[in-house]
Amino acid sequence: MNRLVLKRLYSSLVVVLVLALLSACSKSNGGGNQGTPEASPSAAGSEPASHGKDPVELSLFIDAPWYPVKEWKGPVADKITEKTGVKLKVTIATDDKQLPLMIASGDLPDLVFTYANVDRLSDSKLSYPWNELIANYAPDFKIDKTRIAIHTMDDGNFYTVRNAFATQEEMAQNKYSLGNDGNPGIAVREDILKELGNPPLRTLDDFVKVLGRVKEKYPDMIPLTMDKDWMEQYFLQQSGVEGLLDGWYERDGKVDYVLRQPETLEYFKFMNSLYRSGFILAENFAYTNDQIDDQYATSGKAFAHSHTVSVADSDNIKVKNNGGSFTFKLLPSALSDKTVSVSSGLGFAGTFITKNNKDPEASIKFIQYLASEEGKKLTMFGVEGVHWTWNDEGYPNLKYDPSDSDFVNGNGIKWWYLYNDGVTEGMLSYVPGTQKTQALMERKAFTVYKPALGLIQTQPDSPEKTLKTKIDEMVKNEKVKIYLAKSEEEAVANYNNMLKNAEKLGLQKLVDWANETYQKKKDLFQ
Repeated sequence: MNRLVLKRLYSSLVVVLVLALLSACSKSNGGGNQGTPEASPSAAGSEPASHGKDPVELSLFIDAPWYPVKEWKGPVADKITEKTGVKLKVTIATDDKQLPLMIASGDLPDLVFTYANVDRLSDSKLSYPWNELIANYAPDFKIDKTRIAIHTMDDGNFYTVRNAFATQEEMAQNKYSLGNDGNPGIAVREDILKELGNPPLRTLDDFVKVLGRVKEKYPDMIPLTMDKDWMEQYFLQQSGVEGLLDGWYERDGKVDYVLRQPETLEYFKFMNSLYRSGFILAENFAYTNDQIDDQYATSGKAFAHSHTVSVADSDNIKVKNNGGSFTFKLLPSALSDKTVSVSSGLGFAGTFITKNNKDPEASIKFIQYLASEEGKKLTMFGVEGVHWTWNDEGYPNLKYDPSDSDFVNGNGIKWWYLYNDGVTEGMLSYVPGTQKTQALMERKAFTVYKPALGLIQTQPDSPEKTLKTKIDEMVKNEKVKIYLAKSEEEAVANYNNMLKNAEKLGLQKLVDWANETYQKKKDLFQ
């Protein structure tokens, strides 16, 4: 090989080496890696999607005026943005009429999170079908068949998946998953119980007797104050009623309106007896502010406080922060051999990607991250290592009290559960030594799951929807007359009159439709 050929070969090798070095430098500085797997936000635990570029800002409307977290800020929100390349501009509803007006006008944001308008937004004219977005942008986003079946509409598409849902099998397989705060509880003052000699509180009769003694010894104290949204649930379950008053129950394969369940009349008679005995105030049935009952309880003006299973732990924190010295303890979850809890829920709320959305690809990949194990734990427990560590037994060791709403809300823990599940959320409740955990362990033993009942859903603008709305509104107005009746006879008469009004409105027609729907839908869970 002559000297000229060697010289040319040497020059070529130098060029190749220089180009290789330039390429390596370019990649190390963030250039040239677009489209590589490491930069994809679809893979949970990959490099942050926002690496090398500004986050995508999406507008989110939360259809819940009571929502405790108002802004996309704090360590959880920051970590989600780091992982997904998405940040949210949040608007909280002012009332329950705002979203329907927005739908009617077409003035929708990028994302909507709602529990009251799931059916209405599950419409191809308003929202992108998740199944289409997943096929186009996130083919590795896997959702189980049960959740897809539950949310698939008549057009064959599903537009959301609600959070907080779990099957009975999923809950049974996870002993540390106890359910969530959406279960009723009643807390009572421990110091007053001690002054009364610590009387037993094992039955409903025991509880009523204690309320009587409180009223007699402390005439200026309210024996029982109730959160306006949680007045009925605890006592409905103690009476053996298998749902809410506007819901469905099932016997021997047939469904009926809970209002017609025989145990419902016994529940009404019990509630009326509490009122006639002076244990609850008439004004309690007209509260428009869900803080009034809290103020009565934590300021020392009430003996017993009805809310959720976290009521004792939450009240104790507030009392301590206010400089008080008394404490609350929960009543047992079951005060009757009739106690029953039927879980017919399909989850709580769902996130919709509207047709106004400026970046559907980023949106579905954002949801995909939240649906990953990493995303669910981040959302529900907080930042790993900062707020929690994983216990080898299979649950998170929390470094905070999940009943401390100021801490939880301030750090953005839990409330960005735009996609989550009941198993992960249920583990947030497992905090050994807390009253809430004890109550949920008790409840898990007598809870029966019948999610097929949750599929009896009226469609927007359908005749069934109109009919059910009329009946529900009538019941909402008439039931107060039962609660506040001057005698048991009057309460029974008012109940019977309410049933007659429901029949006149077409209750049996609605029940027939519900049974037809139930028979079609229940096979989804076989």
